[in-house]
Amino acid sequence: MIKKSFIIAILFLIIALNSFSQVSNLMIPPFTVETASKFSNLAYTCISTEYPNKLTHIIGSQSDVGTPSTLHPAFYGCGEWHSSVHAHWMLVKLIQLYPDLNQRNDIIKTIDNHFSQENLTTELNYIKNKNNSSFERPYGWAWFLKLTSELANSNDPVQKKWFNRLFPIAEVIKGLYYSYLPGLYYPVRRGAHENTAFGIMFALDYARATGDKTFEAFLIERAKFFYFNDHNIPASWEPEGEDIFSPSLIEADLMRRVLSREEFIHWFKDFMPQLPYSLNYPAVVADRSDPRGVHLDGLNLSRAWCMFELAKVLPDDSQTHRDLWQSGYRHASEALPNVLSDNTVGSHWLTTFAVYMYLSLSDIEQQ
Repeated sequence: MIKKSFIIAILFLIIALNSFSQVSNLMIPPFTVETASKFSNLAYTCISTEYPNKLTHIIGSQSDVGTPSTLHPAFYGCGEWHSSVHAHWMLVKLIQLYPDLNQRNDIIKTIDNHFSQENLTTELNYIKNKNNSSFERPYGWAWFLKLTSELANSNDPVQKKWFNRLFPIAEVIKGLYYSYLPGLYYPVRRGAHENTAFGIMFALDYARATGDKTFEAFLIERAKFFYFNDHNIPASWEPEGEDIFSPSLIEADLMRRVLSREEFIHWFKDFMPQLPYSLNYPAVVADRSDPRGVHLDGLNLSRAWCMFELAKVLPDDSQTHRDLWQSGYRHASEALPNVLSDNTVGSHWLTTFAVYMYLSLSDIEQQ
């Protein structure tokens, strides 16, 4: 009996050492000013490229018919509204982090043109149109609030101007959250753009960046209503074939924002007692020419950012903490080589997910 137990222990040790060896050999390239330049070049081109374009647009009358740049003069690029919004977020973040970025002046000039008062008034009127109350809900909403929150506390005069022009739209979107979430009895859990947890997550960041305690309390209450009693999440069922988020990990990433550290550790232990095999290894992308199949590259990046953020909160000596760091490295290492590919169905948005992943890893080299 003792001999059998000893053999089992040795086998587990071999597996653990092999796993550590595999992870130690994985490389996540450092995010440097050169990386920022490559990413910003792609996004800079993207935000001014109108076609091809996928409009999510309800036509209420003949007057509602228009081209992407007519309907959305600020956010007509990158193939769709939400991708344009988060490309602008990424560019704002990079010029904040890298004052000497080569393209800085061109980026600022282009964003300033996009964020003219006239353009943003058109965007505001579009969002306020009763036919568009569910436009980009909640993914585009969330990214717009993230963009606005990134500018909320800037001391740069130009960025302050941008914030003041975006703020009225953000406040309309905030009002849409107040209308939408109380009528949602069940959260949307699938790992797609409709995911409720992601929608609340960046809205909560906005509430805190702007000091809106009422909105913050509302979002916390909704998050707890939807997710506080979840336990034994069936993460082994993940992923689906078109996911951009892990339903389980993005929920946990929201709840770490909502709960105290002690509350979260207790909640997460019941929610995900251990990291399932399905989350230990990156999703396989079978066809990167498929605009939805390539979502799985984004999934690997969003899984990685969630894993890094969750690992920071959990006790350093816990197995789940170690598993999350190791799996996060696996996912990031698998996805990053595909971010700057020639495949435009993914490259127009994957850079944003990559930057957010690096921020979560806390591995962006700031100047």
